[in-house]
Amino acid sequence: MSGGVPSRSRSARRVFRGPRPEAVPVLVARACALVGVLDIAAGVFPRFRHSRMHTIAEVLPGSFGPFAAALSLSAGILLLLLAHGLRRGKRRAWRAAVALLPAGAVAQFIYRHSLIGVIISLALLAPLLRHRDQFRALPDPRSRWRALANFVLMGAGSLVLGLVIVSVHPNRMVGDPSLADRITHVLYGLFGFEGPVDYQGNTSWTVGFSLGALGLLTAITTIYLAFRPEHPAARLTEEDEARLRALLEKHGRRDSLGHFALRRDKAVVFSPSGKAAVTYRVVSGVMLASGDPIGDVEAWPGAIERFMDEARAHSWTPAVMGCSETGGEVWTRETGLDALELGDEAVVDVADFSLAGRAMRNVRQMVKRIERAGYETRVRRVRDLGEAELERIRDAAEDWRGTDTERGFSMALGRIGDAADGDCLIATAHKADDQPGEYGDLKAILHFVPWGTDGASLDLMRRDRSADPGMNELLIVAALQAAPKLGITRVSLNFAMFRSALARGEKIGAGPVLRAWRGLLVFLSRWFQIESLYKFNAKFQPRWEPRFVVYRASADLPRIGFAAMQAEGFVNLALPLPRFLRRRRTAPRACTHAVAERDVRAA
Repeated sequence: MSGGVPSRSRSARRVFRGPRPEAVPVLVARACALVGVLDIAAGVFPRFRHSRMHTIAEVLPGSFGPFAAALSLSAGILLLLLAHGLRRGKRRAWRAAVALLPAGAVAQFIYRHSLIGVIISLALLAPLLRHRDQFRALPDPRSRWRALANFVLMGAGSLVLGLVIVSVHPNRMVGDPSLADRITHVLYGLFGFEGPVDYQGNTSWTVGFSLGALGLLTAITTIYLAFRPEHPAARLTEEDEARLRALLEKHGRRDSLGHFALRRDKAVVFSPSGKAAVTYRVVSGVMLASGDPIGDVEAWPGAIERFMDEARAHSWTPAVMGCSETGGEVWTRETGLDALELGDEAVVDVADFSLAGRAMRNVRQMVKRIERAGYETRVRRVRDLGEAELERIRDAAEDWRGTDTERGFSMALGRIGDAADGDCLIATAHKADDQPGEYGDLKAILHFVPWGTDGASLDLMRRDRSADPGMNELLIVAALQAAPKLGITRVSLNFAMFRSALARGEKIGAGPVLRAWRGLLVFLSRWFQIESLYKFNAKFQPRWEPRFVVYRASADLPRIGFAAMQAEGFVNLALPLPRFLRRRRTAPRACTHAVAERDVRAA
């Protein structure tokens, strides 16, 4: 292959198809899920306990409903929780299932003297033991924050399920208790106390025991998650960062996203030779890499092999966001994965940039208008700024962020002014006011990371909302004009998703399918700024470099897309703290590329 990309014959290399679930784990997981649903139904709905389905369910492993609805409910929830882990081949889920099935067989024999139940339990246990080599996936990275998440989710689920349990016995309920009384009864029952709702016969005992079982399950799982050995989320160690910086010093010119590999909320795998590396983060079971591998392209296959081995070991779904065409070729060739064009990166060659000409008229007029309004710009290396000014810039960038959640992953560094990032560029806009704001005359900030020794890649854009529109255009032009003095010959701007579809869809002669696709992208731009970023980048007459997503199968794309949106900060499943409770001196995890909507509309 041309371009310095290493090539190996098919017989001389390993071809990875990714960690696909095998047939046995999938079948066992489905059986567990089915039994879990039947057990929950047996424990919650009294009519089910007298149906033909329950006659079948009562001989299945884990079905304790015939002698205790609460135990049936607990077993059902446990089996549902195990099903997902079994499907992914998780070793711990396998161990729990291997322990649960014999327990179910013993319970069937002791309480019901059911040989059929014992036989079925052992029949399901046999394939688990026979195919134990298919359940080797290691646990996912975790932290004790999952204990809090488990408590909230299990508590909410127990409350809802408890309301169902309390309400499915209307014929045996004494009086007509209100919704508030039923909720109170559930809350008391989860803690093992008697509530205000009463029933006739043994129903009160069954409901109380079921609610107690739900509360006990929530407590046990929360305590387990809180006190088990902690595996923290991905973090880049000092040693890993030093090795990555050494690789970037030699090979950082190849990829404009290379410096973003130094985000400290990523993990890294190195090739056996140590000459290449792949950084990644695991989000919702998806192992997300971004950009091309770091280092010598000849050593990329070794780093990719380690990446795929790690994905297989944990049963993660492998994916790469935003790799270049060369990177996509190596990834697809070495792993057997597929690639799909995701969008284009806007790259401006400094030598060719000029404000002259009709194509640049709008930008030229906007910049001149802002300069006449009294704004001035400064473009400097981070190492040339004093600590007091850096602190002011950090605080301003934090306060001017447009959303409560930091955004960015593949094209964001996640910090400003770190001592190790002295080569980064900061472009600032200033205007002297009669009444200076909290940050003095500072009005807007652009931060660039190094792209080799002669390039820069845009990291974040922030501005004071009271400043005039056009701050971003002003600072990009200032950075491009100052670039020659700083030894910079090329500047990478924002990444424009689906740029080619937007460009072709608005041209004359575009077909109905392309126009419909463009219409959908324009509609989605209301939330994700797809079209606005493309048009903003196009103002500077860049050359477009395609970027790709690498994936295992088409069925994985929705999951990968959701995980990428989580990583980029567009979807946040965690409950954020109020802004006034957050620590302002911690390095932000990510930084947005999105252009301020006011600037976009004004332009």
